[in-house]
Amino acid sequence: MKNENKFIEIDNRKIGPDFPPYIIAELSANHNGDINRAFEILEMAKACGADAIKLQTYTQDTLTIDCDRPDFKIEGGLWHGRTLYDLYTEAHMPWDWHKPLFAKAKELGITIFSSPFDSTAVDLLEELGAPAYKIASFEAIDLPLIEYVAKTGKPMIISTGMANEEEIQEAVDTARNAGCKELVVLHCVSGYPAPAEDYNLATITDMAKRFDVLTGLSDHTIDNTTAVTSVALGACLIEKHVTLDRNGGGPDDSFSLEKPELAQLCRDSKIAWQATGKVNYERKKSEKGNLVFRRSLYAVKDIKAGELLTTDNIRSIRPGYGLAPKFLKKIVGKASKKGIPKGTALTIDMIEE
Repeated sequence: MKNENKFIEIDNRKIGPDFPPYIIAELSANHNGDINRAFEILEMAKACGADAIKLQTYTQDTLTIDCDRPDFKIEGGLWHGRTLYDLYTEAHMPWDWHKPLFAKAKELGITIFSSPFDSTAVDLLEELGAPAYKIASFEAIDLPLIEYVAKTGKPMIISTGMANEEEIQEAVDTARNAGCKELVVLHCVSGYPAPAEDYNLATITDMAKRFDVLTGLSDHTIDNTTAVTSVALGACLIEKHVTLDRNGGGPDDSFSLEKPELAQLCRDSKIAWQATGKVNYERKKSEKGNLVFRRSLYAVKDIKAGELLTTDNIRSIRPGYGLAPKFLKKIVGKASKKGIPKGTALTIDMIEE
C-alpha cells in the first residue's frame, strides 16, 4: 500500500513537508511522581510553542514482572543496577492522572496523546479521546500492539530506535494492513543520551523513499543541533524529552530540554523549514534591491561619436545599469553612434551594428 497522503492531521494541525515541523514535548517520567510537576510541564510546553505534549501509558506490571534475576537487572547507563520493575515503578505515570492531564491540555489549548505499551493502555486512551498514538522504539517489534493501535483508525507515529530495515518494514506493513492511513515513522537512536554522530541523519531521506512514509526524528541528543538539522533532510515531526530542571533527579531529566531550549527548538526548527523550502532558481524578493550592485558595461573614458570601443574606454564595473558583462567581447571593436560621457551605462542603441 502506498502512502496515500502528503500529510497527516492531528487535532486539525497538518503534519508534512509542506507545513512547519510538528514539535512534540515528551513528558516521559519527568513528572517525578508529582502531578503538579506534570501540569507545569504542560504549561511550559504550551508557552514554548510546542504543538503537543506526549505521555507514556503503562504500569510496572504491564511492562515486566517483579523479578531480580540477572535478566531483569539493568547493566550500564543511567539506570545501572536497578531492576526493570523498580525503574518502571518509579517512572510510570499513574493511570488516574491521565484524565486530569487531558483536561489540563484542553484548557491550555495544546494537543495531548500518549505512547501505549499494551492493549489496556490503548483502551484507556480511547476512553479519553486520544487524537493519535505513538509507538515507542522498544515496542516497534510488538506487532500485535501496533495492529491493535492501528485498528483505532487514529494517526500513528512509530519510532524506530534499534530497529533494522526488516523490522521497520514489518511495523509499517502491520500498521497499514490493520487500517492505519496516517503514519509518520521517526528515525531514532535509543541511547540516553545519544551522541550526535550516531544519528546518521541521511537515513531520514532514505527512510522516506524506502518505506514510502512521512518521516521525523525522535531525538535523544542533549542539544538542538541534530533536531534542527533533521528538518533540512525532510523531518516533518520532532520529538524531544522536556523537563523543568535537568538536575531534578528524575529518570529522564538528565537528557531532557529545559524551557529555554524547548523554546529555541520550536523557533529554530521553523526557521530551518522555511530556509529549506523548495527547489527555486528564481530571483528572490530580498535580492531585487541589490541587482544594481552587479557588474555591467560602462564608459570609463569620454568616447566620441564614431570612436571604436576598446577595453581601455569601456569596462565591466559596478553598478549594474548597463549591458551585461557577457556582451563585452561582442561590442569591443565596434563604433559608437554618438558621444558617450565617462560614467555612462552602455546600452545597445549606443553602438553601431
